[in-house]
Amino acid sequence: MYTSHLYETDFYTWTQQQVSLLKTQQWDQLDTVNLIEEIETLGRRERQELRNRLGVLLGHLLKWQFQAEKRSNSWLGTIQEQRVQIKLLLQDSPSLKPYLDEVFPTVYELGLALAMRETKLGEQIFPEICPYTPSETLNSEFLPNGNHVNE
Repeated sequence: MYTSHLYETDFYTWTQQQVSLLKTQQWDQLDTVNLIEEIETLGRRERQELRNRLGVLLGHLLKWQFQAEKRSNSWLGTIQEQRVQIKLLLQDSPSLKPYLDEVFPTVYELGLALAMRETKLGEQIFPEICPYTPSETLNSEFLPNGNHVNE
């Protein structure tokens, strides 16, 4: 039970030990219970990161569209950064692409909450459903109202 105890007391050392045991194929020495839990957690984290980044991106696209008089390079930078990070995440885990389409309507709620909080505009100002497609949202050239990033 040393490995289980190590999991609780020194996570980094536990991970290195598990890697070593895997490399040397010492299957009976693996802390399988905690190893399974950690692998499951990794998958959930990837999905959560995609949802969070997409929510921030949608929130900033809404701000860009519905509070045009306050547009800034900071907003544009956030839009570009989130798109790059989402692209990298999807390159590292291509199986998340269908999940992106599945979760898109729900994540719009996160973006809407961010836009309302940061603009102080009422909910009635914003569309009930997302006005952008997933493809537009991730398109590095797209900005709402027909604008393009390079304009």
